[in-house]
Amino acid sequence: MKPTFTILASDPATGARAGVLDLGRVKVETPVLMPVGTYGAVKALSPEDVESTGTKLILANTYHLFLRPGHKLISALGGLHRFMGWDGGLLTDSGGFQVFSLAKLRKITEDGVSFRSHVDGSEQFLSPEAAMEAQRAFGSDIAMVLDECPPPDADRAYIEKSMRLTTRWAGRCLEAMAGSDQGCFGIVQGGFHENLRLAHLDEIASMPFDGLALGGLSVGEDRGITGRIVESVAPRMPEDRPRYLMGVGMPEDLVRYSGHGVDMFDCVVPTRNARNGQVFTSAGRLNVRNASLAEDGGPLDPACGCAACRRFSRAYVRHVFMSNEILAHRLLTLHNLAYFRDLMRRVRGAIIGGRYGAFVREFTEGPEARGQVWRTELKSR
Repeated sequence: MKPTFTILASDPATGARAGVLDLGRVKVETPVLMPVGTYGAVKALSPEDVESTGTKLILANTYHLFLRPGHKLISALGGLHRFMGWDGGLLTDSGGFQVFSLAKLRKITEDGVSFRSHVDGSEQFLSPEAAMEAQRAFGSDIAMVLDECPPPDADRAYIEKSMRLTTRWAGRCLEAMAGSDQGCFGIVQGGFHENLRLAHLDEIASMPFDGLALGGLSVGEDRGITGRIVESVAPRMPEDRPRYLMGVGMPEDLVRYSGHGVDMFDCVVPTRNARNGQVFTSAGRLNVRNASLAEDGGPLDPACGCAACRRFSRAYVRHVFMSNEILAHRLLTLHNLAYFRDLMRRVRGAIIGGRYGAFVREFTEGPEARGQVWRTELKSR
């Protein structure tokens, strides 16, 4: 079924929203952070592990699955949900960002993108139609359009040209999805120019997409630039459709940008940082390499009820991490996903309870927030 989106509560002072994204197979409470399962797996975890954290929607990547093992094989084996053993919601990114990262290996034309596979060096071609064909074969609940993500240092003329191409590709993606029950989200580009972002928003919002995303941010630019663009553009996105900020997911960013009306996020931070030994807790960030944890019998976070915190001590988790045991990656990833899920629940609960402003103050004044500059900025609003 086509996804439906219902707003249950909003904060009049900030524009923060709490809603439900109904995908048919699962109802997703928003705001939500989607863990990233690039290759059809959330790193270090089984589907049951992911479910245990309360996660209901994850992201997989079209570019990578298109190259290996291929959308035709996945379709023949019953679609991506069955292939990866996941019963929850699936959003598939189109691969536009990955193509952007292959600057020296690709060529962009009106028809699509020619590139060399990073897997085996073979020549590949991805058009808007091919990207949507692959996502239809996957059977994901939400498919993203193919867009061009301009480099951060692109000049205004290039960005304007890129926007026009992305708009034309968006129309072709919609045509390719005609008759499908999958959701389809459009992507707003425009670089770091607010007026170009707003102009492109008008174009993409005029099309019958089921949701809209802000792309081309968190690609290495200064965090202040990201904040300025999101603050200007997100509140002007259509109220009746989900608003998705791509590639953003630090705890302070989730709290901040939820306040600008963003409903959906994705980021590798919970899983990548876990594999590097960093965990997020109610008392701040913790590096399990620290020698001070070697004899610490307490849980990673006393406020957390995840499997890692219920059963194991900091000393043990540090031991298996320093011993390069695979179990360490699983435990730390489990905890981080549980932490981020709990954070989004707190954000959502504060919006529904009419105390979002108070929650922001408590959060920014507490140990979970990062950076005095950001705290001052939010407290002054």
